[in-house]
Amino acid sequence: MGEITSGYNEFTIEGRNAVIEAFRSGKEIDRVYILDGCQDGPVMTIKREAGKKDTQIKYVSKERLEQLSKTGKHQGVIAIAAAYSYGEIEDMFALAEKKGEPPFLFLLDNIEDPHNLGAIIRTANLAGAHGVIIPKNRAVGLTATVARTSAGALNYTPVAKVTNLAKTIEDLKKRGLWFVCADMDGTRMYDLDLKGPIGLVIGNEGEGVGRLVKEKCDLVASIPMKGDIDSLNASVAAGVLAYEIVRQRLQ
Repeated sequence: MGEITSGYNEFTIEGRNAVIEAFRSGKEIDRVYILDGCQDGPVMTIKREAGKKDTQIKYVSKERLEQLSKTGKHQGVIAIAAAYSYGEIEDMFALAEKKGEPPFLFLLDNIEDPHNLGAIIRTANLAGAHGVIIPKNRAVGLTATVARTSAGALNYTPVAKVTNLAKTIEDLKKRGLWFVCADMDGTRMYDLDLKGPIGLVIGNEGEGVGRLVKEKCDLVASIPMKGDIDSLNASVAAGVLAYEIVRQRLQ
């Protein structure tokens, strides 16, 4: 039948029937690893179920599956389940309204390191943000490592997953939000007006904010840096910018 195991890093679901059942029961699945070349009936069913939920599929070698497997009974299929349930963007607007505050959201463009994601969610909570939005593909989801690193913030700060971050920004602009992204080429953050309903966009660890997402942003903010290295860790950059927004909101 396959098994569900809660490992140190994340929840893995192994075996064809177990993965099919996980999808059909509505469990949050972040991604599915399938043995390259596998095309039999149960695998086609898994692909179909993943397609319905827009879940990322990765085709990998037998060696990679063996590395990921905690039971040794993967039958060519391993799903990675979210350690926490995802929220909805509506939850974030409801939270802002309940607190009587203009919405303040974090949008993360392809953060791949779970420790960074957890740290950013923690910062979002402490800075009074009403939610965090992440993309479905090419980014880490709510794994157990993220949950641990967030230090409990996931219990209070909703995290929503969207298919297209650029389109989400467009939709949120219609609801009165405007967007600032972090980039070294931007205007010094202290010289920008960052009050009102705002979305803070943070890029990934290596490449920063992607071009399509950056084009949707209203402002580009840079963090003044005087050291000898050229960039800050993504979670630290998120914290620095978030607290400039907090400072301006307090005025």
